[in-house]
Amino acid sequence: MVDAILDEAFIAHVGVTSAGAPVVPPMAYGRVDDVLYLHGATANHLLGEMKGHDACVTVTLVDGVVLARSAFHHSANYRSVVLFGVAELVHDDVGKRRALDAIVEQVTPGRSADARPANAAELRATAVLRFPIREGSAKTRSGGPIDDPEDVGLDIWAGHVPLRSMAGPAVPADDLPAGLGTPTYASDYRRPGTEG
Repeated sequence: MVDAILDEAFIAHVGVTSAGAPVVPPMAYGRVDDVLYLHGATANHLLGEMKGHDACVTVTLVDGVVLARSAFHHSANYRSVVLFGVAELVHDDVGKRRALDAIVEQVTPGRSADARPANAAELRATAVLRFPIREGSAKTRSGGPIDDPEDVGLDIWAGHVPLRSMAGPAVPADDLPAGLGTPTYASDYRRPGTEG
């Protein structure tokens, strides 16, 4: 279940301590086997503080809104993963390229074969962290509301509203060369759990 949730999503919230205070920035990631890859500018102090220190990575997919008769019992249907570990800096260019390709593929399957790979200057300007998946848990909720027995007879609507991600039509850049077609990974964008 953990892998399925990680594979469907591509944004994680990464909890770290920075200057003695907790910070939880959202970051795109890529998963390869039992490793998550995160990246950012080498000047990003949060990435520097993550390296070698305890961190928490959380991924959540929201599947619906649950409406009970009582506001107290309103909820959401979701699937989430919380991972704990220590990130390691990826030093070599080959490892960085592989990690950056994994991040691109996580967001848009098929894109890394088309996009220009990072050049030497871009690799120098990019920090890549390897976050081994060693400890964590998955938590889910599905279905309708759980009302108190005394509320079931109330004349108040209850149920749930499913939510789903849906890709819109691909919008080409204004400066594309004439006649350049839209690749299928953009025109028919699909990820696990999304609709086109």
